[in-house]
Amino acid sequence: MARYVVVGAGAIGGALGGRLVQHGRDAVLVARGEHQRVMATSGLRLRTPTEDLRLPVAAPASPDEVHLTTDDVLVMATKAHQLEAALTTWTSRPVHDGAGADAAVLGTAGDLLPVLLALNGVAGETMALRHFARAYGVCVWSPAVHLAPGEVLVRAAPLSGVLHVGRVPAGLTDDRDRVLLQQVSEDWTAATFRVELPDDVMPWKYNKLLQNLGNIVTALVGDADGSDVVVAAQEEGRAVLDASGLAHVADEVERGRRESTFDVVDVPGTPPGPGGSTWQSLARGTGNLETDYLNGEISLLAHRLGRRAPVNTALTGLARRAAEQGWAPGTLTPDQLRAALPRSAAAHRGTGNRTDPR
Repeated sequence: MARYVVVGAGAIGGALGGRLVQHGRDAVLVARGEHQRVMATSGLRLRTPTEDLRLPVAAPASPDEVHLTTDDVLVMATKAHQLEAALTTWTSRPVHDGAGADAAVLGTAGDLLPVLLALNGVAGETMALRHFARAYGVCVWSPAVHLAPGEVLVRAAPLSGVLHVGRVPAGLTDDRDRVLLQQVSEDWTAATFRVELPDDVMPWKYNKLLQNLGNIVTALVGDADGSDVVVAAQEEGRAVLDASGLAHVADEVERGRRESTFDVVDVPGTPPGPGGSTWQSLARGTGNLETDYLNGEISLLAHRLGRRAPVNTALTGLARRAAEQGWAPGTLTPDQLRAALPRSAAAHRGTGNRTDPR
């Protein structure tokens, strides 16, 4: 039986790891700071629209506390800007032929273990392949929230989310990968997620990237309507992906999968709110955001083509300023946000729908 070592047990990692433990699968939730200390001493509090659970979980603070074996599957659920440090920390860890103290070391995690990238953006897969021989992309749609130490909210029903999983590059997929992916599908389905195994996961991740271009907008304006800016960022991003020849699943196809899997439902006793990943980072005052790997990814692709992506580049700069200066969610009004962006964003004012893409 596989054991899932979830590195970064925040909103997504905590929800996935907690659900696995709840449903009898083997999982380790690696975390930091007060969040780790609370889980290690009191367990993980998992709250959903219909449940309020206290789950006893293994919650080590570092790889030194984890005895890796060939049954382990690493799941990176950090923020995108934290991934490189996590990969370099784990790639050289010894992998043993059994659980006992006298078990022989067979090699390193980078050589022997699969690593699944359950995080936003599309840069993580390339990062991982610098350190791990077998990497798998995971496109995550799950309205999970982590704001308090030792606690994760899953604002979804009836299922906890939809996950698309596949090896990268897709052309390397072999029989060993298919066995692993089937095991992941069975375990994560049992843990209340819908799991799909597309031939190529990256078009799903590029669609999610486009949706995530609105994360910083929701964080900056809070409950106010910044949908016109979201539309401008997404249209610019879509044009850059198309010019780069990068396939992305159509919005209506992705939306159909998501809307047939779960509804976003408030958790009793908790305040409603946008709750997306960037909003959560500002709310916790982390001092850093993953926007460089979301809106900044569009800027990177545009610059490779000798083009500009002015809306996404400006949003990336605002995100950096917000993190450095400790802005709370909703610090800007929509008009203040529009005034800080190129005129191209204003052309979309009043169009589109407000989104919360997590």
